[in-house]
Amino acid sequence: MLAERLLAALLGRRWTVGTAESLTGGLVSAALVSVPGASAVLRGGVVAYATDLKGSVLGVPGPLLAARGAVDPDVAHAMAAGVRRVLGTDVGLATTGVAGPGGQDGHAPGEVHVAVSTPRGDEVRSLSLPGARAAVRAAAVAAVLGLALEVVGEDGHGGAPRR
Repeated sequence: MLAERLLAALLGRRWTVGTAESLTGGLVSAALVSVPGASAVLRGGVVAYATDLKGSVLGVPGPLLAARGAVDPDVAHAMAAGVRRVLGTDVGLATTGVAGPGGQDGHAPGEVHVAVSTPRGDEVRSLSLPGARAAVRAAAVAAVLGLALEVVGEDGHGGAPRR
């Protein structure tokens, strides 16, 4: 299970994690909380479903939101970095995108951006996920947890973040 593996990797590094979620609406936090002992690593989460909350709570720059909207890789990156600041964590996970069934602001259903921010650097991944709303949301959860595991590394070494 991705959540269990990620929490073990974070615990091994003695890092804490927080989540910033839009389209997943708390599912990432719920996946982490479903693992016994998650409280040793998970500090909390922010569901910033409304675009204005991404700015006012997570510190996503207003000009970025105005120019590109909430469904954008740079917004995902800013959300991940912002939740680290807001919750005082070592690692921030973020999801933003369109779950469907319809599009949003010119973005098609299934367009998703996930981001991970760590002390070693940040990583963003843009995806086009197939399926209905529930499938897109579940795949977004798996994507951000998988990306985090890649960045943090199960052996404590992780890959080289790009940002």
